[in-house]
Amino acid sequence: MFITSDSVKFQKDLTQGSIVGQLVRFAMPFLLAMLIQQSYSMADLLMVSYFSGESTVAAVNNGGQIMFFVIAIAIGLSVGGTILIGQYYGAKKLEDASQTAATTFTMMVMTSLILGIFLLLLGDSILRILRIPSESHAEALSYMRVCLIGLPFIFVYNAISGILRGLGDANRPLIIVAISCGVNIALNFLFIGYFGMGAVGAAIGTVISQLGTVIAASIYLSKKGFFFDFKLKSFVIYKDKLRIILKLGIPSGISQIAVNLSFLLLTMLVNQYGVSVAAATGLAGRLNGFAIMPMIAVSNSVSMICAQNLGAQRQDRAIRTMIAGIVMSFSIGIPCFLVARSFPEQIMGIMSKSPAVIEAGTIYMKAYAWDYIVVPLVFSFFGLATGAGHTHITMINTFITSIALRIPAAIVLSRYFDLGLAGVGYSVPVASVGALFFLTYYVFSGRWRDAVIHKQG
Repeated sequence: MFITSDSVKFQKDLTQGSIVGQLVRFAMPFLLAMLIQQSYSMADLLMVSYFSGESTVAAVNNGGQIMFFVIAIAIGLSVGGTILIGQYYGAKKLEDASQTAATTFTMMVMTSLILGIFLLLLGDSILRILRIPSESHAEALSYMRVCLIGLPFIFVYNAISGILRGLGDANRPLIIVAISCGVNIALNFLFIGYFGMGAVGAAIGTVISQLGTVIAASIYLSKKGFFFDFKLKSFVIYKDKLRIILKLGIPSGISQIAVNLSFLLLTMLVNQYGVSVAAATGLAGRLNGFAIMPMIAVSNSVSMICAQNLGAQRQDRAIRTMIAGIVMSFSIGIPCFLVARSFPEQIMGIMSKSPAVIEAGTIYMKAYAWDYIVVPLVFSFFGLATGAGHTHITMINTFITSIALRIPAAIVLSRYFDLGLAGVGYSVPVASVGALFFLTYYVFSGRWRDAVIHKQG
């Protein structure tokens, strides 16, 4: 099914007009969508924190870490289709863009089913490797197993959002995720607050909201002339497009895996300090997710705009987009740094009633806050590389910094320098500094000027 005149409403040309204006208009709905999506996990933790206690918070955090790991694969693979569609649209190759969309949807469904079965079989062993506190193990396993039921819906949602953004539409993904989050929060009040179902209730609410969102989005988009109708016969794989999608998506997926693996290992490290610290880092980590979301939104917007412009061979607009993204990210990162360093205890007090959790979270937050003045450059450089389709650059960089730097830094700082939990927090900005050196070299080398579709001929 190819792009028709009816589906033009989903497209926006990002190769013309004000760069700053486009970045703001694209980043704002992207930001809101990501902030709302992040509230899924935050709502789960806040609910169980107030209604179920520390052990359940630790259970949801550990089970959630594994789910974030899986979702990272979905995000990484969807990047391949998103960037390819953006470059094809910038080059006005609409039939190629449509075939890429069909291939992306089919690939995502198949991958989610394989991963779901794998994790259902090995979930218990993975949790034991993480050394989750014994009082939280059973709930964490139940939480993860229920969430895995909704895995195909997570993958399809990411494909829908990615394709729309590749076409320059950031508003509809925002609407989709806003509805899903609203339903999820309401269900959390029902299952966690009223029925007292703890971690399992949080998982059930998440799955139901994801299922409803994908069904509603599919029906809406089909009726509005979207170029994929979500019928069974339309799930087709075009081998030439799959090859390019995997070439772009696998490195991006590995990058996402490396980042989440590093945080899983950090979770394993802090679990050894006990349930209060595990709960504290879970809450503080979710807060950190909210703080960096605006900068990630800017980075993803940079990549989408750069994809279209590099597809149209507008390298001048691509580099100016990256510079504008750096300025916007710093305007977000610096205030976040000042707030996190100045009021960590007050912030943790809003999220927990436990003095032990507040104390541990304060220590952790003050340490990782330094990351907010490094990642504005890192994320914008990432956006340019991803927009060019050079996901192997982000893969190499992410693997080096997340695995080779973050974990060793956490161990050395926490144990050998006797910084404890603060050392684990400091490992995050240490890894970002390592990423900055690598990406700075890439940007100044000029390799980003060659978009992947032009290399394909």
